[in-house]
Amino acid sequence: MAHSKDVQLSIPHSVADALALPEGRKKEELQRELAVSLYREDMLSFGKARELAEMSKQAFGQLLGDRGVERHYGPDELTEDLRYAKGEDSPHDEEVAE
Repeated sequence: MAHSKDVQLSIPHSVADALALPEGRKKEELQRELAVSLYREDMLSFGKARELAEMSKQAFGQLLGDRGVERHYGPDELTEDLRYAKGEDSPHDEEVAE
């Protein structure tokens, strides 16, 4: 089975320089914005968007609420919740840097 590679997104320097963010937070904030946008458009599940945002479930849920993004609850979220209830989630899921 072939392993997938990380996808790299190239942002022109002129755009990156125009971001009103400290240099050290640009990557983190861009990942969060992309995660929120892709979740809002139903292109990523909550779990995968949270993973992209590198946030805990609680923190990402709070971010969505702060942005007025309605939570989707479908088969992926049900499966994730059932895994969590059975204690099958890895410790990494809750300890992602906030």
